[in-house]
Amino acid sequence: MPDLLHHRLIEPRFAEALEDSPVVLIEGPRQCGKTTFAQMVCAPAFLPEGVAARGASDRGYTYLNFDDNVVRAGAEADPMGFIAELPERVVLDEVQRVPELFTALKLAVDRRRVPGRFVLTGSTQVLAVPAIAESLAGRLETVRLHPLAQYELEPDRAATGGFIDALFGAGFAPGQAERLGPALADRIVAGGYPPALARPAGRRRTNWYRNFIDAQVQRDVGELARIASLEALPRLLTLAATQTGRLFNLSTLASQFQLSRPTIGSYVTLLQRVYLLELLPPWYSNRGKRLIKTPKLHLGDTGLACALLGVSAAALRRDRPLLGHLLETFVFQELRRQATWHEEPIEFFHFRDKDQAEVDIVLEAGGRVAGVEVKAGGTVTASDFRGLRKLRDASGGRFTTGVVLYDGETSVGFGERLYAVPVRYLWEPR
Repeated sequence: MPDLLHHRLIEPRFAEALEDSPVVLIEGPRQCGKTTFAQMVCAPAFLPEGVAARGASDRGYTYLNFDDNVVRAGAEADPMGFIAELPERVVLDEVQRVPELFTALKLAVDRRRVPGRFVLTGSTQVLAVPAIAESLAGRLETVRLHPLAQYELEPDRAATGGFIDALFGAGFAPGQAERLGPALADRIVAGGYPPALARPAGRRRTNWYRNFIDAQVQRDVGELARIASLEALPRLLTLAATQTGRLFNLSTLASQFQLSRPTIGSYVTLLQRVYLLELLPPWYSNRGKRLIKTPKLHLGDTGLACALLGVSAAALRRDRPLLGHLLETFVFQELRRQATWHEEPIEFFHFRDKDQAEVDIVLEAGGRVAGVEVKAGGTVTASDFRGLRKLRDASGGRFTTGVVLYDGETSVGFGERLYAVPVRYLWEPR
């Protein structure tokens, strides 16, 4: 069996949550590493045979998985009795499959509130269900796990001193880095799902992604809602992949189906709830009266997007417009993943005004604003900073740094708090 273990930099945040929250929920898409992470940091005795438990922390938890039909049937038959008979500390994997348990969990916590008592994992946004969110309010802390960040794939990385720290800190010093060139497309096509990365690049990896999509639609989406046209979802996801990194247009997506616009809108919401795509909201300030207020669409992982589109690394290198859109999603998802272990909560937006000045990614932390514009090319000019200058003006004293990320070699300033930075600085900070 391949060794799928990677050091996940969210671990310190997870450990903090265990110290004072009776219920800790690890949420994220299927196959992103939630089960392995929970076993590694809580119950290494339950790791699959042949997987080396390097750096494991045995906190004495028992592990139960609701993908097991017997375990799930027992919990569904008697939720209260099931919870009452659990050991002192337990990991409950894929808890969204037994929604009846959440009331029993609430009552158990109210009877005996012990920090770190229950660790849950969920492959859907379980807290999007109001009744569940209300039942665990004040009792649960959520830790988001994404597919692997590029930063996590590099050896011996700590959860400090990264790209986001520079965005909200001192900026970027002049420097040199080797251009990624063809390797950039390789990284985009590979994505970040551990089982996919364990396979050889090419057909074997693409097959994993395609099987993954089928399983997600049939199991998780099918369990979230009764859908008359379940077969439309993979096609909808493929169409969404063609629109990744662009302004979201529901009418354009709906026009490809013999289904109503509201129905397609509800399907988009379901795909968001299983983390396969997300809508990036627009940034605006009280002074920004001429700003576009339409969200941008991003697939949850570029490896997934490339598999849906049938695009190899070689084909992506030839298709420069597609490379540009997928690179934008790649950078956005890398920043989203790094933000999960950042010291401060970070919110993400995009910026676009009615004069078509735009910034691909806007980050806010503690009232401060930073912007990132993404270019697939190897050169940068002053005109590439047009949107960042407008964002700087709109955000005033809150603006910290504006960056144009490009596939070049040189980090250099382009005016007050504006920098051109090689894209590899995202995971190789200087």
